[in-house]
Amino acid sequence: MTWRRTKVGNIASVSYGFTAKASFEVSGPKFLRITDIQNDRVEWTDVPYCSIGDKDHSKQKLLNDDIVFARTGATTGKSYIVKAPPNAVAASYLIRLRVKDPQVLPDFVAKYFQTEEYWRHVNAGVSGSAQGGFNASKLSNLAISLPPLPEQKRIVAILDEAFEGIDAAIANTQANLAASRELFDSYLDRVFANRDGNWTEKKLEDLCKKITVGHVGSMAKRYQSRGIPFLRSQNVLPFCISLKDVKYIDEKFNSELKKSELHPGDVAIVRTGYPGTAAVIPESLSMCNCSDIVIAKTKDQLSPHFLTIILNSTFGRKLVQANLVGAAQKHFNVTAAKNALVPLPNIIKQQEIIEQADKILHETRRLEIISNKKLDALHELKQSILAKAFRGELAQEEIAA
Repeated sequence: MTWRRTKVGNIASVSYGFTAKASFEVSGPKFLRITDIQNDRVEWTDVPYCSIGDKDHSKQKLLNDDIVFARTGATTGKSYIVKAPPNAVAASYLIRLRVKDPQVLPDFVAKYFQTEEYWRHVNAGVSGSAQGGFNASKLSNLAISLPPLPEQKRIVAILDEAFEGIDAAIANTQANLAASRELFDSYLDRVFANRDGNWTEKKLEDLCKKITVGHVGSMAKRYQSRGIPFLRSQNVLPFCISLKDVKYIDEKFNSELKKSELHPGDVAIVRTGYPGTAAVIPESLSMCNCSDIVIAKTKDQLSPHFLTIILNSTFGRKLVQANLVGAAQKHFNVTAAKNALVPLPNIIKQQEIIEQADKILHETRRLEIISNKKLDALHELKQSILAKAFRGELAQEEIAA
């Protein structure tokens, strides 16, 4: 069977969406944004409206089987095939593709936009762009291999059947993962909901030897390929310091930043982004420094591990939100941290809570590892099937097996 190789622009029109202001209060066409596309579906009742003139509306209106793409930001390349849309247009930071060739099935093209080959082109296009995006011209110039129309229909039918089972398994695994995390969160909620009269409430500054902030300033020219780990907000996860993509500084610069040095037992608290997220510096990090992170050194009456339990709990997140400062970008600064009122049992009770939390957290992380491995395997299976499909090697009996 002969497959033809052609550019996307030869089989479809490619254009940008409409520039408008989204509103939930005015009527008009729905204004589809990339954030409205979740888990490969759109809840149209949650999509805002926009105002648009008749001429632009006739040109921009989304039709059944249109494919839209994110062209900028973290979701660049993400696509969605529109099915039975209401009166709607796409936002300007989306690209709209409309198949024009009667010998090409839109669903077959949409499946191609899930393949690793497609994503390699997207990533290459993004890295080669001054704006860091993937524009309509690059999409039009993408090459795609197409079998005859009957074969396209056969392949799509097989993929839909196979993906239905895989997607159900993915959804079930994600639900189990969410449930395991909720189990830990619910334990922390109970801790703070069931406080008795033996708990006290004190300002965090009265429970700490020192509360300060990491280095604030330009760092781009100070990073080294090796040296002393230099933590940023993204390295502080709930209850865990992650060294993924960690930066390094040399000893000389570190000696100039004594105020922002971190030591085992210190509590690192995210200041901006996900403010309040906290972790204790482990013994394995005997020397490290940091940027734009609140550092708390607790006194004997407050365990650093209990402080992270407070801050990472639902109770703590509300506490942090109530103390955020800043207009354009909210952050949890040193003054806010010092003034936060912290609920406190005695140190023995703190240790009991810490030990129980550690057990539940350990089990939660074990289940997360299992679930994430399963998710990786399911995604790899999906990509393997897609790769075979677009090499023309997909047989019904093989997928069924």
